[in-house]
Amino acid sequence: MAEAVPEEELTIPRAAMNKMIKEIVPSVRVANEARELILNCCSEFIHLLASEANEICTQQQKKTINAEHILGALDRLGFNDYRTDAEAVLKDCKAVAAKRRRQSTRLENLGIPEEELLRQQQELFAKAREEQAAAEQQQWLQLQAEAQMSLQQQQLGDAPLNSEDGEYS
Repeated sequence: MAEAVPEEELTIPRAAMNKMIKEIVPSVRVANEARELILNCCSEFIHLLASEANEICTQQQKKTINAEHILGALDRLGFNDYRTDAEAVLKDCKAVAAKRRRQSTRLENLGIPEEELLRQQQELFAKAREEQAAAEQQQWLQLQAEAQMSLQQQQLGDAPLNSEDGEYS
């Protein structure tokens, strides 16, 4: 059985509420007391709406509150004006959920078994490691060649010049 949650925990997070207030009325300063009142009103409204939706759900002998129960609760409580907005939000939520489902099944729709995809991935990793090793080897050889050239120039600079033909001896 679920434990009773203390009433002070049954609120909308203050940060979320502050963000909503700022988005709705960006040019208005709202006092802390007013923010607290808005928070309490919103929490009470949600509690009232959930209770009414639960009652509708129980009357229909259902165990899960769904969107239709919430819309019915809005009507019963006299908030019919909000129904259109609530239906629009519900439609948006369904569209987002459908998009997520389509994205999650995109790999499945490729028709390539997961084992084959893993094999291809391992091949790509191996190829990348080989290319990285080759690049590092090339860089190492270049550094060695530069060091060799520097050493030869240093040795040539130390060698005495033969005065007869202007060459190093």
